[in-house]
Amino acid sequence: MVLARDLDPSASPLDYYGYELRRLREAAGLKQGQLGDIIYCTGSLIGQVECTKRVPTRDFSERLDAALGTDGTFSRLVGLVLRSVLPTWFQPFAEMEARAAYISTYQAQLVYGLLQTSDYARAVLATGLPDGLDDLLAARLDRQRILDRDKPPMAWVVLDEAALYRPIGGRETMRQQLAHLLSFRDRRWVRIQILPFSAGEHASLIGSFTAMRFEDDPDIVYSEDLISGHMTANPDTVKEAALRYAHLQAAALSVEESAALIIRVMEERYGHQPEPDQRGVAQVKL
Repeated sequence: MVLARDLDPSASPLDYYGYELRRLREAAGLKQGQLGDIIYCTGSLIGQVECTKRVPTRDFSERLDAALGTDGTFSRLVGLVLRSVLPTWFQPFAEMEARAAYISTYQAQLVYGLLQTSDYARAVLATGLPDGLDDLLAARLDRQRILDRDKPPMAWVVLDEAALYRPIGGRETMRQQLAHLLSFRDRRWVRIQILPFSAGEHASLIGSFTAMRFEDDPDIVYSEDLISGHMTANPDTVKEAALRYAHLQAAALSVEESAALIIRVMEERYGHQPEPDQRGVAQVKL
């Protein structure tokens, strides 16, 4: 078993977190069990985080800061830790997403990651059969914090109507997910449009993509294949993506019409009825 005293704090954000937790806990004269009692968890969990066997959550980090008087040290560090558990190929996108001033995305099959509920996200991530499902889920939910910042990015989301009908996680999970989409109607910086089946062939039949705009950096376009993701700042690609996205927005229902469709699907398809025996399986998207 890896001991906290053996950790190299420069090896990774998680190693640094564990090293600092042990150092500051001991400086406070607390044993693992004593600190656990203060922040309402087990001493075993404290030890697992110190030895990098468990990835800390944001709530855990905030309670540590309060207990140890560390002025937000762990709350600031946990974002880096959670981002580090994402697939290596996805981490650059998550870093750029956190810095974006404007995000526009078209999603052909699934609800966009920043708008997913915990249960929906867990069902999506589980299809990849990951070893660290809880860690990946915590990382995804932490990504969503950018929408709650004092100055959040403007996020414009076009969802294919198929995303409303694919029963990921079961009927109740889908009902909660669609209700969650509706909750964004009160946020000026989030706009959701549904591209209806009636649109027929459209400008992005090839699949989903996300474009990001920044205050000081070049625009970026991101897309995924079966195995990894791809980002580019190539001006021609960025221009082509912007043109395609404009066509998608024009073909999609208005924000108000989209909300009405979400309500109808939520009630008609995911009303309170017995769960079916079979559940849909979604393609993994991060």
